[in-house]
Amino acid sequence: MSATYKTDFAFLKQQFDLPEGMIYLDGNSLGPLPKATSQRVKSCVEQEWGQELIRAWNTAGWMAMPTRLGDRIARMVGAEQGCITTGDTLSIKVYQALASGLELRPDRRVVLSDSGNFPSDLYMAQGLLRSLGPGYELRVVEPEAVAEALTDDVAVLMLTQVDYRSGRLHDMAALSEQARSVGAVTLWDLAHTAGAYPVRLAECQADFAVGCSYKFLNGGPGAPAFIYVRPGLQDQVRPALSGWLGHEAPFAFDLDYRAGQGIERMRVGTPPILQMAALDASMDLWDQVDMDDLRQRSIELSELFITEVEQRCPALTLASPRAPEDRGSQVSFAFKDGYAAMQALIARQVIGDFRAPDIMRFGITPLYLDEADIIEAAKRLEIVMGEKEWQRPEFQVRAAVT
Repeated sequence: MSATYKTDFAFLKQQFDLPEGMIYLDGNSLGPLPKATSQRVKSCVEQEWGQELIRAWNTAGWMAMPTRLGDRIARMVGAEQGCITTGDTLSIKVYQALASGLELRPDRRVVLSDSGNFPSDLYMAQGLLRSLGPGYELRVVEPEAVAEALTDDVAVLMLTQVDYRSGRLHDMAALSEQARSVGAVTLWDLAHTAGAYPVRLAECQADFAVGCSYKFLNGGPGAPAFIYVRPGLQDQVRPALSGWLGHEAPFAFDLDYRAGQGIERMRVGTPPILQMAALDASMDLWDQVDMDDLRQRSIELSELFITEVEQRCPALTLASPRAPEDRGSQVSFAFKDGYAAMQALIARQVIGDFRAPDIMRFGITPLYLDEADIIEAAKRLEIVMGEKEWQRPEFQVRAAVT
C-alpha cells in the first residue's frame, strides 16, 4: 500500500508528454518533455526574442535568469538562497569548483575521488592538475575506501553523490564532516541526485556542488548546469574561468577582471536563454514536489521493480545496493549481453539504458511512473529474457549513444 503524500503524483504524471504505450525508465539520463515546456519556449522565441529582440535582456529578465533559476533549484538540493547560479556545462562547473577549491588549500596537492565517479569529472580533474604543473595528484580509490583515504594531505574531496552505474549512494553528511576534520574542501556532483533525492547541502556544510538539469530536472537536452558555493566561501573564491558575466560590472567594459559579488562571480558565458526557458517551465512542476515525498515514492517503486525483475528474470543480477537507503533513484542489473538485451527491451517500448561493461540501468522517477508502469516494464523484460530476443542480430549493433 502506498503512503499518503502531500505531493499529487497522479496529477504530475499527466503533465508529461510521453508517447502512448511507452514506459520511460531513463529519466536519469534525459528527462522527458513536460507539456508546458513547448509553449514556454515558443513564447520565449516568438514574444521575447521575436518582439523584444535585444531589449529582452532587460524587459524579459534574461540577465537575471541564471541566479533566478539557481534559487528555484536551491530548495530541491537543500541550499541557501543566493548560493546557486546556472549556465554553461557540467564539465565547466566541475572545473570552476575544483580550481577554486584547490586555491583555498595552496599547501596541498591531492584531489581525492573514487572509481565510481563519472569519468567526465575525472577527466576535468586530470586536465586541470596537468595544467597546474608537477606535484599535483588525482588519487582515485574504491568507493568503500574513500573515508580511509581522507588524510590531511587532501586538498579537495571530489565525489558524485550517486554512482552513475550502480546507483550506490555516498553519505554526504558523514564524508563532508570527515573532510572538514582533516581540512579538505568538499565538491559534490549532484547529477544523479538533484531532482531524485532530498539533498541537504547547507545541512551537510558542503563547500561546492555542481549538477546538471537535463536528467531528473527535465530541462531538456543541453540544459544548463548549476554550481553551488556555500555562503562563507563566496567572496573568497577566485573564479579560474574569469568570464565576462562573472565580472563585477560587465558593462563597464574594464580591461581588468574584478570578480562579481557572491555567487555571481561563478557565471562565465552568455546564458543559454532558450534552454533556460525550458528549465523554467519544468521548475513550475518541481515547485509542487515535496522532496521527502519523492524519496519515499522512489523507494516504493524501486523495491517493486527489484522484486518483479528478480522473480521474472533470474538471469539478471542486481548490481545496485540491496538496501534502499544505500542507493539513489535508479536500479541497475548486470547481464553479460546487457546492451543487446536493452535494445530488445527498447523495441518493446520500455526505455532504459546501458553502461559498460554489462549494466542495464533503469531510472525510477515518480513524477511520471506508477506501480502499473513498473509491473508492465518487468513483464516486457521477462519476455525479452525468456524468448532470448536479445540474441537477434539487429540488437547486437552498437549505436553511438548507449
